[in-house]
Formats: sequence, C-alpha cells, structure tokens
Amino acid sequence: MTTRYFGKRIKRNEDPRLLTGRSLFVDDVDLPGMLHAAFVRSPYAHARIINIDVSQALKREGVVAVYIADDLGDYWKPGPLLVSPPPIADTVFNEKTQVPLAKDKVKFSGEPIVMVVAESRYIAEDALADIYVDYEPFSAVVDMEKALEEDSPLIHEDLGTNIAARVVQKKGDYESIKPDAALIIKRRFSYEHGCAAAMENRGVVAEWDRRSGRLTVWDTTQAPVVIRNGLADLLGLSERQVRVIAPFIGGGFGPKIMMFYQEEVLVPWVAIQLDRPVKWIEDRAENFVATTHERGQIHDAEAAFDKDGRILGVHDVFLHDTGAYDPYGLTVPLNSQANVLGLYDIKNYHSEFTAVFTNKTIVTPYRGAGRQHGVFVIERLLDLAAKELKIDRTEIRRRNFIPPDKFPYNNEIIYQDFVPLIYDSGNYEPLLDDALEKIDYHHFIKEIQPKLRAEGKHVGIGIVAYVEGTGIGPYEGAKVQVMSSGRVSVVTGVGTQGQGHFTSFAQIAAEQLGVPVDKIDVVTGDTDQFYWGAGTFASRGAVVAGNAIYEAARDVRKKILQVASEHFNAPEDELELFDGQIRVADVPRMSISLGELAKKANPTRGAVKPGTQPGLEATNYFGPERGATSSGIHAMIIEVDPETLQIHIQKYLVVHDCGKVINPLILDGQIHGGVAQGIGNAFYERLVYDDDGQLLNGTFMDYHLPSALDVPRIETAHGETVSPLNAMGVKGAGEAGAIPVGPLFAQALEDALHNVDLEILEIPLNSNRLWEIINDANNKGK
Repeated sequence: MTTRYFGKRIKRNEDPRLLTGRSLFVDDVDLPGMLHAAFVRSPYAHARIINIDVSQALKREGVVAVYIADDLGDYWKPGPLLVSPPPIADTVFNEKTQVPLAKDKVKFSGEPIVMVVAESRYIAEDALADIYVDYEPFSAVVDMEKALEEDSPLIHEDLGTNIAARVVQKKGDYESIKPDAALIIKRRFSYEHGCAAAMENRGVVAEWDRRSGRLTVWDTTQAPVVIRNGLADLLGLSERQVRVIAPFIGGGFGPKIMMFYQEEVLVPWVAIQLDRPVKWIEDRAENFVATTHERGQIHDAEAAFDKDGRILGVHDVFLHDTGAYDPYGLTVPLNSQANVLGLYDIKNYHSEFTAVFTNKTIVTPYRGAGRQHGVFVIERLLDLAAKELKIDRTEIRRRNFIPPDKFPYNNEIIYQDFVPLIYDSGNYEPLLDDALEKIDYHHFIKEIQPKLRAEGKHVGIGIVAYVEGTGIGPYEGAKVQVMSSGRVSVVTGVGTQGQGHFTSFAQIAAEQLGVPVDKIDVVTGDTDQFYWGAGTFASRGAVVAGNAIYEAARDVRKKILQVASEHFNAPEDELELFDGQIRVADVPRMSISLGELAKKANPTRGAVKPGTQPGLEATNYFGPERGATSSGIHAMIIEVDPETLQIHIQKYLVVHDCGKVINPLILDGQIHGGVAQGIGNAFYERLVYDDDGQLLNGTFMDYHLPSALDVPRIETAHGETVSPLNAMGVKGAGEAGAIPVGPLFAQALEDALHNVDLEILEIPLNSNRLWEIINDANNKGK
C-alpha cells in the first residue's frame, strides 16, 4: 500500500484546540460545591514534630476541615514501591516510600504535614498561617559522601544507615586488561540537581458520587490507568468504581509519572469523606520542593585505552542522591550505569553505585532519567583520552563505535526493564559523517576557527554521541473503531503531555484505513475509555502504544475488506481503501463509504453469521520483547565572551536515528524541546541547597531557565535503522534532545577557551561557575 500519511509532515490535530483555549486542563475543572485544599509544608529538612495545633484554623470562617496524619487512621500508610529492585545478584535495597502526611518526623523541606480544606483556595491558604507546628530541628543530611560517614545523622533510624541501595554489575574483567593499557584516564565527575519546571504544575480534582458509588479524578499524571488501580486499592473500591482522567497536560517530563504523590492520595480520600468535590493545584513555590527532582550523582570513573584510542575497559563507581525516599526504585541509577557504555564496543566494564538517602526532595526520572550522567562520563573520558593520545575527538569515537554487523549487540548488564541491555539495531558512522558535514567540522577547525582566534574571538566546536533506550514494556493497548458517521475513533490508555499523540497516533490508523488524519478522533488518558495501560514514560508512546494502534487498525482493515468483499461480491485483493471509502479498484463507481459499511457490519435486523463480531472495530495490545535503541550525534559551535563568560550558541545540530519516522514535523519538535531542556540542564539550571537542606533558589528569579534568546535555531537530520522488534520499525525519541547536551557543552567550552588549561568535569555550569573553574585552572598553572 502506498504511504499517504505515515512519515509525512502533518500539522498537529490538537493545536487548534490548544491555541483557541478549547482544551481541558486540570485547573479548568470547576464543579458545583467544590472545595479547595492547601498544605502546611515543613520549613525544615530534618526535624522532629513535637506538636501540631490546628484549633485556630478550624475557627476560621470558610474552613471545612483540617487533617493531620493521625486523622487519616488506617489510610495513613507508606506509598507503594513503583519499581522493585532489579534481578541482580547481591543487590542491596532499602525500601522507604513517602507517607501522605508526615508523622513524628519530617525528612525534607516541603514535606506536607497538614492539609486544610476550605471553600476557596484563598481561605485555605490564609488558614495555613493559623496552624502552629512545634519542631525539634536536627542536623540535615545534604552531602552524599558525608551521609555515608559513621557519625552522620540518620534519615531513617530503623535502617541504621543512609544507604538506599547498592548495585554492582560487571561485563568481562576490567582489572585483567589494565596492564595492557597504553593510557588510563581517571577522573571524578559530578552532575548536580535540576528540576523539570513544566509549564503546568501538578493538580488533582476528585469528585465522589455517593449515589452511584463512583469516584472521578482529574489528575496531571502520565499514568492514569496505574493511578486508577492504585486509588481503588487504597480506598477499598473496585477498579470499576474509579475513573481517572488525565486531560491535556502542560508538560510531564517524568516527574508526573511519580506515583503516588501525597496530594494524589489525599484529595480523593477527602472528597469521599466530605462528599464534596475537592481541588488542589500546586503553585510554583510548592513545585520547587514538592515535585520530584533528578540528576545528583558523583562518579569516580576510569577508562583504559590502547595506543590507537580503542577502549579496553571502563571502571565506574558512583553515588546517586535519591532524596528522602526511594519510591521509584533504582531506575535512574540503572540508566546511568547502562549509558556509560554508550555507542561503543566496550568488552570490559565494572560499575558499582550506591544510592544515598538525603534530606532533599525525592528523586525520580526527569527527561533522560539518568542517561545524561552515563553519557557525560563516557563522552568526557573519550575527550580526555583523545587529547592525551593526540587523536581527533571525532576519530576516537569512530574507532570505538559498535560496527553494524554486531547488531543485535548484547551489553550483558541489566537495564531498567530488568533484562540484559541489548541494542536492537544501529549504524553510527553515517550519523557521525552526516554531522561532520552539516556542521562543517573539518573546515571549521582548519580555517574558520584559526581566523576567529586571530581576531581575539573565543569560539569552540563540540561533537558528541549517545544512545537512547526507548520503548520498553510491559505493554499498551488500543481500540480502533469506524463510526457510522465515517469518522474513526482511536482510544489508548496512555496519557499525553504535548507529544503530538493526537496526530501521530491518527497517522498510524489513517495509513491502514485510508481515512484522512483530520477524520480520526484520538482519545488518551481516560480509564473509562480504555481500561488497560502502563503510561507515558521512557520514550515509549510511539513504540508501544503506536504499535498497539497499528495492530488494532490492521485488524479493522481486515474486517473492512471482509465485509466489503461480501457487499460487492468481489475478492478482497481487488478492493482498495481511499479517502474514507472502499471501492473495487478497477470499477471506481463500485464504492461505499466506511460509515455506511460500519452500519452494514452492525445490522439492526437479520442474523449475524456465527463466529463474526458486529461493527468495524478491534482492540489489540503490544508488548515489546525489550526496548528499542535510538542513537544520534549532537554538534555545536559556541562563542564565549572572555570578560563575562556569557555564551552565544552560533549553531546547533542534531543527527538522530529513531528508526521509521511517523511524523518528521513532530519529531523535530520533540528534539527541539529536548535540546532546550538540555541547554538549561547544562548551563543554566542548578538547584542549590545549603547545609541545612534549604533550597536557596526556588523561584524563577534565581533558578535560571533558558529563554527564547538563549535557545538557538536547531538543525536536525535523521538516519534510519529499522527496529526489528516491532512491525512499524519505530524507536522512541522523546529524550534524545536532552541526553548528550552536558558533555557537548563541556567539550565546546574547553575548545573555545583553548588558551586555558582547564578540564570541565561537572554539569551544570553557568557563567559564574565557569569563571571559578578558569580561575582555579589559572592558579594551578602558576
């Protein structure tokens, strides 16, 4: 069948609704009699709760209820562990998950202690000032290395340690190859905290209908089905009694896959207790401390090379800051562990991480989900080795790429989906060659850069590589149905947070059914519309939900051909679907609209043949054997002002391979957004804590996001190695833009500041921190 929709740059179906204010977000939900919630949050990172007095708040007019931990009764319990420990021998894992409201002790600044419910948010917020909490402050555990010292305060006293987990994975025998190495590079790398800073903060609205015994929840979640199941379990309801709707969401980026946030558990319970709808919308100050963070790691890494720059082995021992609790298991550090291997043929690898509890906000995945850390380590090691061995930085990467004839390539270590990390397909050299050509690499370093340096300009170029594990299981499902109107309905359990699902999913169905994309209605994130699903995370929407839609649409196509064959008395292979009709190929006047055919497939009179199903609809599921691996090259030319150390990105390029591309326009948008966040993570954004565990820059005045002036025009190009793991041959791309930007900045800045003997071993940077690094390098040279 000729491709008409799949692979085309089709504008997004959802944009007219978004641009004209006709899309529903959680804060748009306004129900009769709705109450509003606000929370007293701990000002201390670590303290004993001595007493809570809520009596004055209860006297305030408009306050309906006030809850502390003791008021919850049996409902007060630690939240579920979302991801269990991996099946790796000798793994240590100490499970500690968050509680709805802190009892006896607070473990991070911003942890909720008291919930106030009032007739308006204004009254609820005012009532917070009426509540008195008496604390006994403790010393905070902020530094990961100090947290492991014997005399460190303990966050969870019953554990007797601040170790959350320890995992060791090995491939080959690193120690055995060290004597043969021509060069060993050993460095300490650090990658500090950041936050997602989504445009829309979190929010929950819950309504209990006591007559029907049904709970409806509107939630800014990336996993509505899992939230539905969890709430039903917690509240003692059947899953059929709970409906969770994840409407349009203004950015998810990972933190909204966290389950269950304290507010997510409390708001539905209070709605049932009070028999009134309840709304809570997070403000930005809360978002900085209450929504999960990511990124804090320290790596002590070394790599052994032969004289030609080929990697003999890598040894990496690192600390991972998990915050005060570890509800998301070890997903982030496992991703870091896996991504140190990169695109490279590394035969010997030793990796060991220790996850550490600290008195900071909980850490869970944020776009990249630990991949950035691993990529930073291996890319920086390659840069340092290239410098020592006097090999071009692009050549040392080329020499170490996994060759295309080695795919599928087994890395042997366990990945976040708990199976050995196997790259399904890839061909990395063409991506590098394309990037070198498009960035004009050789011309730049031989002619343009020397000329600019002679003019006193500090201009540098960077080029790095990465892989992105995508499309992991367990599964997703979809229902595709031709309506009697001729429109097509596509329903799936995943939520959407701006990825373009309403268009790309429609393109998949359109290709099979011959229906224009604008005639396809996509529904996501409503558990009453589709019962099963896992969620939107790990760049899996197009791969897993997309293939479920593909299979369901193929099933519907088969039904259409069967019914039309009987209608026309013509063989199926002589029929074609085109523009919402099916017709006999050689006799165009013999045609029928899909709407009319749908009516014939669902007759109101007569007999239906045994074994057939009415209607033109099908439900199908897709569960991948393992994840599909995308890959790519980022390149950048940057200029640095030597006086202010302000930067100007002159050119940014991404050459990416995510298999078959469903919609290049949407894919470019995904990459552009990822790069923008990557630039922020690399040079602007860093959450800073003091020794008492207080966040010092929890506003947008102090936490610097890149603006439209800071993000350059981003050029993209796409390679294609088809994934053998799914029928469409697609791979994910949601995190590709963000993953390698840290090492790219480090390399390009070192190149720009060529007159300073410096090594950039940390991310994020900013102009102030860059000045300190340069000053330290200059002082060491004296």
